[in-house]
This record gives sequence, C-alpha cells and structure tokens, in this order.
Amino acid sequence: METKIVKVKTEDAAVLSAAGAVIAGGGLVAFPTETVYGLGGDALNRESSEKIYAAKGRPSDNPLIVHISKTESAEKIAVDIPEEFYLLAETFWPGPLTMILKKNETVPRETTGGLDTVAIRMPDHPVALAFIEAAGGYVAAPSANVSGRPSPTLARHVIEDMNGRIDMILDGGDVGIGVESTIVDLTGEVPTILRPGYVTEEMLKRVLGKVDTDRAIMSPDSGQAPKAPGMKYRHYAPKGSLFLVEGSPEEVCGLMKQNLAEVKKTKAGCKTGVMASDELLALLGELPDADVKKSLGSQNDSGEIARRLYRVLREFDEEEVEVIYGESYSGDGFGQAVMNRLMKAAGYCIINKTKK
Repeated sequence: METKIVKVKTEDAAVLSAAGAVIAGGGLVAFPTETVYGLGGDALNRESSEKIYAAKGRPSDNPLIVHISKTESAEKIAVDIPEEFYLLAETFWPGPLTMILKKNETVPRETTGGLDTVAIRMPDHPVALAFIEAAGGYVAAPSANVSGRPSPTLARHVIEDMNGRIDMILDGGDVGIGVESTIVDLTGEVPTILRPGYVTEEMLKRVLGKVDTDRAIMSPDSGQAPKAPGMKYRHYAPKGSLFLVEGSPEEVCGLMKQNLAEVKKTKAGCKTGVMASDELLALLGELPDADVKKSLGSQNDSGEIARRLYRVLREFDEEEVEVIYGESYSGDGFGQAVMNRLMKAAGYCIINKTKK
C-alpha cells in the first residue's frame, strides 16, 4: 500500500475533505491531536476497526477510543448517559479526557474490543476536530504506532511505523501534551480513573466530588479483559530493555552506576543508556559506563518530561541502545501519568535497594 503523507493546517479544507473521504471509504488516516498522533478509521464500521487492529498489530480485545467533534454526538452511540458526563464535558472538552459510557447497537463490538461500553473523547486540536467532522463525526483512533512501541508525538514517528500500512498521514507538526488522554469510567457507582493523563484525579474531584483510581494503573494487570486502552498489554516500550531505578537521588545514582558497570562487565559490546532529569544527570557526572545519556528535562516539570518521553524512547531505538536505566518520578498529579507510562514501558522492572 502507498501511504500519502500530507502537511496540513486547519484551513486546508481540500486536504481534510480528502482525508474524510478516505475514512468514509473504509480506509485509515493518521492525524495529530493534542496528546499523541492517532490512527483513525470509521468507528461505526466493523471492517475499519479490524483494519486498525491489523495495521498496529494490536490485540483485538484492546478497546479503541471513539473521537467526536461535538458533545451531543455521544448521544448517538451511548445509552444511560449520567449527569457526570455532561459536567466533565463542559469542564474538560475539547481536551485530553476520555469517558467510558454504555454503548448502544450503533457501535460495533470490533470497535469496543467486544465490550458493552464505549470510550469517547473530543480532542483539543483544530486539525483533529476538522478532520473528525469531515470524516462523518465518529473516528475510532488508538495511537498511530505499532502496538507496544512508544506512541508518536511527531509525524516522522508515524511514518516510521505506519508508512505502507495505512492510506494517509496528516502531518500537523509536534503535539502539545505528549502522553495519551486520561480515561475515566462512568458506568459504575463511582467514576473511576482507568488511565492517568493530563486531567488529574484532583481536577476530576473538583468537578465530581468522589473519584476512584483503578489500582492496576501503577501495578501489573490482573489478566482480565481491559476496559480501556493500555490496561492489559505492554505499551510504550523501547526495543532495548528498560529498568526503572527508585530511591533517593544518591541511591539512584549508586544503583545506576553499579548496574551499568555490571552490564559492561558481563555483556561485551552491549550498548547502554541512561534516561533521567537534568538534576540527576548533573549528580551522575561523566558516567563512563553509559554510552548514551538523555535528559527528560527538569524533575520539577512533569509537563516537559511528558512531552519528551516518547521521543527519547524512540531515540534510544534509533541509536540501538540495548539496556536503559531510567529515573523514577513522583506519582502525584500529572506525574502519575508519566510514571504509568514508564512502568508500562519497563514491563514493571524496578531496581531499588531491595531489588538489585
């Protein structure tokens, strides 16, 4: 398949119309959002959703998020919509918040991973909104990467993974946030966060009052069918082995140096890397056993860390780094989203004073 790659702005009506026609015809289009690039297909077309799974190599029980351009569009695809949905939509849409509702028969099970619920969001990106409108208003879109790899925050990341697999890539430049949307389940008695993101638990509580967080967010999955994207399978991972190092700055430095030296001693020619904050890299010093050192920014700026995370993980792949040691971060606020992605990328491989 030949993939058409087009730079796009919101005023490019002809380009957006052509992209919408691809979706209407059952094809796939990658497009920018404020979080990461999405891989779009017709959410109401069973075969389109099957094509998304095939292009990504994604397990078919991993639900897709339906992207809409108007809040009222949710009423066509969901039933028993609670008041909480409208309160959150008024506060956070368009924006990086996905809400899970009970679906109706309009949405095929191929889109929802076989579940009776549907995940819905309205992205805060002018190109995304115009594209969704041109495509008919309902675009199923996971991140536009091969399943398991770091999500794409640049069009070139999409090209690396999807060129030749899909019909079109809309190049809208860099994304703003850098990690996927928060997902909150509204089908139970208490709204529950299933995936952390830019919209934090504290922000949701200010609107709704009581909000729970699924305990699987920061721990290995239970093995049950995932109700939201990213809950069950390894995600966001570099090709090399990633280990997260926990502890005080001094402990992290010592453990990183110890493990790097051991790798160099036992694995001849192994290319090693370190991924850390500006502050920890300064504390680490020259670090002769690390072939590649990359900064995620200041440890006091979760937003900067999030924007750099996936790009840096892909850079390690480009430089063929085989073993990577990464700094752990605070699990508070937006930092919880960063740590959730890091834990998934590392396959929950943690090094600390008790787990050397």
